[in-house]
Amino acid sequence: MYAYNDFDEAFVRTRVAQFRGQVERRIDGSLTEDEFKPLRLMNGLYLQLHAYMLRVAVPYGTLNPAQMRQLAYIADRWDKGYGHFTTRQNIQYNWPKLDDVPDMLEALADVEMHALQTSGNTIRNVTADHFAGASADEIEDPRPVAELLRQWSTDHPEFQFLPRKFKIAVSGAKHDRAVTKAHDIGVRMVHNDAGEAGYEIIVGGGLGRTPMVGKVLRAFLPREELLAYCEAIVSVYNLLGRRDNKYKARIKITVHENGLEKMQELVEARFAEIRKGFTGFDQELLQQIERAFAAPAFVSKSTASFEAARLANPAFRSWADTNLAAHKAPGYAIVSISIKKHGQTPGDATSDQMRVMADLAEKYGHSELRISHEQNVILPHVHQADLPAVYAALRAADLATANIGLVSDIIACPGMDYCALATARSIPVAQEIATRFDELKIEHEIGELKIKISGCINACGHHHVGHIGILGLDRAGVENYQITLGGDGTETTTIGTRAGPGFSADDIVPAIERLVTGYLDLRQDAGETFLQAYRRLGMEPFKAILYPAEDKANAA
Repeated sequence: MYAYNDFDEAFVRTRVAQFRGQVERRIDGSLTEDEFKPLRLMNGLYLQLHAYMLRVAVPYGTLNPAQMRQLAYIADRWDKGYGHFTTRQNIQYNWPKLDDVPDMLEALADVEMHALQTSGNTIRNVTADHFAGASADEIEDPRPVAELLRQWSTDHPEFQFLPRKFKIAVSGAKHDRAVTKAHDIGVRMVHNDAGEAGYEIIVGGGLGRTPMVGKVLRAFLPREELLAYCEAIVSVYNLLGRRDNKYKARIKITVHENGLEKMQELVEARFAEIRKGFTGFDQELLQQIERAFAAPAFVSKSTASFEAARLANPAFRSWADTNLAAHKAPGYAIVSISIKKHGQTPGDATSDQMRVMADLAEKYGHSELRISHEQNVILPHVHQADLPAVYAALRAADLATANIGLVSDIIACPGMDYCALATARSIPVAQEIATRFDELKIEHEIGELKIKISGCINACGHHHVGHIGILGLDRAGVENYQITLGGDGTETTTIGTRAGPGFSADDIVPAIERLVTGYLDLRQDAGETFLQAYRRLGMEPFKAILYPAEDKANAA
């Protein structure tokens, strides 16, 4: 993985020192809260319902064991012994004291981490496929490109005060695990007809109150033109994007109001102006970065112990069936560690669990960890011979839940338990759904099903692209939960369709149970997933399941 050079080290330390002075001035009253707010947001510090919240960047979701252990130390030393992994592949601390935050940032800097640009109207943490460098379907490891984009965007003098926040995702595989079409810029690695490697550039995706699927701006962009082309896109948006209404300020609205052809025309014109200024240094830098992401030294061992464990232990077999993915190296597997034990808060990991995951990565995983946008932790390189030992350690740490991709592997934002913007709770709904389906013991029978929950219209829980999406709203002081169906965040990205009227907090879990168990009667066979059944049948049969009384009334 990428290691800081002298410039990186000096830059981060300088920013920490600057923020320490700003915090001191806020505490002694020299700065008002209004004056302090833009300064703290530039350093990832929010003011939530009950306390400050520090959002720490995990660029493209990649960590080493020392960094994970430091995150655990920070949780113990300055928070409440846990951290929350987010849909932006970041980690959040929900209870820091203001005067401790500079020390937290200093501790992060000690392991080459920071909280820069995790907030504000700037280019946020660049995200990537959490199986990067490991997946069997990968064209190319996207992380070097993500790192190049991170370096280019960090403290970019032109792009620190954009019309609105700006998010970039990079995917290097045929199957899109980075939700690229729901980002301001999506970069997908592709080959053209001549077999040359390049990028498909997607622009104008996003969720929130106006969800939109990104549009292809360039079907094929040569590798050496990526940085200049991204600069052109953001430059055009910076001039054209609206600043009169924050709800219409994202680039998706800019594309919608001006049209794709107009955006292409403006971006191509800007690209022609600036491309000569990119003299090739970016490609030299990319080559240096690529060396830092060389594949680990994979080993050859017998997999007989793995096969024997599968036969001997049903619990291990169940975990292996759900939590392992195909690896590009013979004999290896990708391990997804579920941070979604039934009844627990999705994405929360204790400091002890963080240390266990760090130890496992160091001992069995070539010292690499990844954070997924689905709020789980990945060991990308584990030999099958070591999987029984990994499973045993995870089980001892309460991290061996066999539910990746199943109904209880729910994405949920913090909701009204923490967030000042939320209008309804997300966490209790996720906990109750997971607990209920664990009681029913039908998760594996149901198969792949992605439920995503947001506690407000900002859609931090990605509910629009859930097979089942749940949006919590305030209706005259009462929590009300809308259900959307048919969403998809992969290469076939689709925005879910609202099923009908919302449900009360007491009724939402029974409604989801009714919906999912009803799907089992609708599907053609055990191999047809919820999403496939929905696409085959359409909304009506599922709506009839959700609103049986309404259906009977219409029949009468």
